[in-house]
Amino acid sequence: MHTIHLVILCVYLVLMLGVAFFFLRSGRIGGGDDFMFAGRSLPRPVMIITMLVTWVGSGTIIGGANFAYTYGPLAGMVFFAGTPCGILVLVLIARRIRRASRYTIPELLEARFGTGVRTVAAIVTTVAYLGLVASQFMGGGYVVSLVTPLSPTQGTILVAVVVTVLTVTGGMFSVAYTDFVSGILILFALLVSLPLVFAAVDGPGAYWAALPEHATTFSGGLSGLQLLGYFLPLFLLLLADQNIYQRMTAASDERAARSSTLGMFYTSFLVIVPVVLLASAAAILMPGINGDLSVLGLASQGYLPAVIGGLLLAGAVAFVITTASSFMLSGASNITYDLWVRFAKQEPGDRARLLVQRGAVLGIAVAAFALGLFFPTVLELQMYSYTIYGAAITPVVFAVLFWRRATTAGAAAALLVGALTTIGWELAGTPGDLNGVIVALPAALVALVAVSLVTRAPSPDQVAAAQR
Repeated sequence: MHTIHLVILCVYLVLMLGVAFFFLRSGRIGGGDDFMFAGRSLPRPVMIITMLVTWVGSGTIIGGANFAYTYGPLAGMVFFAGTPCGILVLVLIARRIRRASRYTIPELLEARFGTGVRTVAAIVTTVAYLGLVASQFMGGGYVVSLVTPLSPTQGTILVAVVVTVLTVTGGMFSVAYTDFVSGILILFALLVSLPLVFAAVDGPGAYWAALPEHATTFSGGLSGLQLLGYFLPLFLLLLADQNIYQRMTAASDERAARSSTLGMFYTSFLVIVPVVLLASAAAILMPGINGDLSVLGLASQGYLPAVIGGLLLAGAVAFVITTASSFMLSGASNITYDLWVRFAKQEPGDRARLLVQRGAVLGIAVAAFALGLFFPTVLELQMYSYTIYGAAITPVVFAVLFWRRATTAGAAAALLVGALTTIGWELAGTPGDLNGVIVALPAALVALVAVSLVTRAPSPDQVAAAQR
């Protein structure tokens, strides 16, 4: 434990809590819509940074770093390539997404496929987001245990409490502006750390020469299917990520939504490239450690100056807090709008929705902490959660946007087949060391297309409803 690291982390956490309580007392949150979309008034720089750091959480600094540490920089770039590839697709369809915006993805599906599909989608989304929140809590616990005397489990509890307070108090206002502050810290810490770590391995030439042989190959020693199994979950999740769609909805107009998404594309490289290079350099400097701690270990083991190391560790906590708060807020919207509001006996008022959203955040925090106890690594938990969402939800969302022939029965079949195949593959122990997406995505697509083609086509009015 280094005193400077502890001081920097404490200052950061106090700053984040200060932002949250500012918005709690500001009077800007008048009801559920303000809580969820920040009054659709977020400035463009805040939009860009909040979209970026919502996406790059502990799955990047810990799970993705573990992958690059284990398989090398080239395979690491393939792993992360799903992010810029997915963003480019979103840039092309940003106006369409903004035009068809709803509170949640399941609400968008209901406009085309009906209440039953919305309910199933809400359950699938909530289960996936529980896993993603749990992975953030676990990642935060790792970081806190490096900086303080707390154990990883105790650190996880601390992070869960801080994230929950941030989310409950200020909603999207709090989440977006703490994202902005955290994003600046993250980018600075990563970009400053990179040349210092390369100096520790005697420069780029020595770095490449010292990598294990498998780490200098494109695949990192994995088969093509195994590598594809790591690329697809990130790509598919991003294509229909409810968090990103909600931030596009929080933009002032369609043009702002598209330009913010393009800004996310450019800034993503400022995170991905340093993380891959730092993690693979850690394989040279610290062989044999737990890959989850590869980037974090550079700071805690003294390979960086104390202040820079402290900023990097605080940045890792920032990753966790920003992503976890976003997924908690998004999951709470599913519980509130897709389940509670949808089946309430009478239309609830805006204040009542706000209370339910905050209660849902608390419930998600408890359930996510419990779920995290059953997965040994952040990487395993994030791949499982990404796949449930990407294989089940993404095909159906794209059917709404692009395939007029998709039917309610086809959408329901895709949701169920995608989710159940992922869960079954995980319970079977991931045969062949293949991630579940390799079987779950084709199964969901076949179910969507086959069932749609043998059932009655939707009416033109039903198709148009989803675009309004």
